[in-house]
Amino acid sequence: MNPWKCFEMIKIFVTGGTFDKDYDEKNGRLYFKKTHMNEILALGRSKVEVNIETLMMVDSLDMKENDRELIVKKCAAATEKQIVITHGTDTMTNTAKVLGGKHFKKTIVITGAMIPYKFGSSDGLFNIASALAYVQTMPYGVYITMNGRVFLHDKVIKNRETGIFEEIK
Repeated sequence: MNPWKCFEMIKIFVTGGTFDKDYDEKNGRLYFKKTHMNEILALGRSKVEVNIETLMMVDSLDMKENDRELIVKKCAAATEKQIVITHGTDTMTNTAKVLGGKHFKKTIVITGAMIPYKFGSSDGLFNIASALAYVQTMPYGVYITMNGRVFLHDKVIKNRETGIFEEIK
């Protein structure tokens, strides 16, 4: 195993969420087409070695128990010890708690966006950059990162009034 954790391959699992929504100007609605992750990483000039896999393209409010089971299964089967999951913000804490209960000997960081990448003013670019940094530096465990902050999987809530993730004390 490489003693320099930051040079290991990082697995990115895409699950959808606001991160990957597109906007249909004709109908005025958001929809999923394909992930924007390769484009996002290229725009950020990322040199981190990643292996991207799309698991699903769903709004997290529509995520079912079997979707979370697939995420758990894929994390368990991944040979990579560093995993980033893009996820909708509304239920990412639920997925984090499920993953945290598995006690994987891996570092798993879940992130999302409040504004779709395609809108041009998305927080997603900053959030994915933070996730890539945290997954390389945090010890084994499950974390959520949003807006430059990192939280343990069971010590975070989304404040629905402010749209900001906060630590549970």
